[in-house]
Parts: sequence; C-alpha cells; structure tokens
Amino acid sequence: MYNSKTVLAKNIEQLRSFKKLTKEELSLILGFENSYISKLEKGKINITIEKLDKIAQFFEIKTYELLK
Repeated sequence: MYNSKTVLAKNIEQLRSFKKLTKEELSLILGFENSYISKLEKGKINITIEKLDKIAQFFEIKTYELLK
C-alpha cells in the first residue's frame, strides 16, 4: 500500500538519481541537514510545505508532482 510518504520517497529518489546526485549532495545543495534526504527517502520523517516547495523548485517541477 502506498501512502504520501512512500510516493514522495520514491519520487525524490528517482529525481535525485536522474541528476546523478548523492543524498548528501542534494541535502547540501538544498541547504538541508546532511541526513535529511536519506530520512525522506526512507519515509522516516515528515516534510514541511516550504521544504517540499524547495525540492520541487530545484527539480523544476510543480510541487504536487512530488506526491503523485
């Protein structure tokens, strides 16, 4: 069963891999703590709207696309 954390985790991982970035590199680029992307991709933490928007802007997609 998929929930929003699972969908978000999968989408971020795919987008990050497409750009050939490590989790740590993406965290640094976005100004997040070092392990933040790793935790997101494992579905272990919740995300704020602000951070969701920042990730979407970096990948040049609409915010809602991270959740579909």
